[in-house]
Amino acid sequence: MRETYSVSLPKMNLAELTGRLIVIEGTDGVGRSTQTKLLRPWLEQQGHAVLDTGIKRSQLAAKGIQQAKEGHTLGRITLSLFYATDFADRLENEIVPALRAGFVVLTDRYIYSLMARAIVRGLDPAWIHNVHSFALKPDAIFYLRIGVDDLIPRVVFSNGFDYWESGMDLYPSEDMYESFRKYQTALLAQFDKMAQEYDFTVIDASPDIHTVFERLRSGISRVLKGEPREPLFAAPVPEVGVQDSGTTEVVSTGKANRP
Repeated sequence: MRETYSVSLPKMNLAELTGRLIVIEGTDGVGRSTQTKLLRPWLEQQGHAVLDTGIKRSQLAAKGIQQAKEGHTLGRITLSLFYATDFADRLENEIVPALRAGFVVLTDRYIYSLMARAIVRGLDPAWIHNVHSFALKPDAIFYLRIGVDDLIPRVVFSNGFDYWESGMDLYPSEDMYESFRKYQTALLAQFDKMAQEYDFTVIDASPDIHTVFERLRSGISRVLKGEPREPLFAAPVPEVGVQDSGTTEVVSTGKANRP
């Protein structure tokens, strides 16, 4: 039966949510959006109705978040609550109806990115977990992981460094390159910790797009067939707190009931 991490949204009947909720997580520039675009038509070709969504896409809050971030003066609590509002609106008006209709919901990022960003910015982990405790537990969480040294060239040769994704609000005295390195390293440490807490399936995102897609497709196929989520490629996640630029293949880790 479908579960939340703690409380449910009002009038939500979890037993009705028969679809599958699949999360693609990872830092900025790792290739989540690219993989989501590839996965949707593949799933539709398999006969599945698909909703793809992601953070900062709600009708209620997306425009406001974008406008607030343009000023570079948004406080960390306000930023976190803004994103939580965006998520709650999409959950109630997009994700839940799609799951009720039996869709596969493919989401580019979920509450884990929101919590990691908030914790790196110094917010209390217990508080930020509680803020997102109404979230549905996904059927699978695929974490695309890449080391910082491999991530930087991708960002440089795509859209370049972004103020917020570079953590310039945290490291205003640094140049954007050094700020990006520090911020993304801190985010990776949080994601690696969450991989163990929330049972992420970790996929090495350093190979070419097709290789990563094949690994995602294999993992998602197992989920949709109800097969055990065994590791596809045996390689451990680096220990929490270890900063590296190495690679990590797919691995299923321990579970948790948080937030």
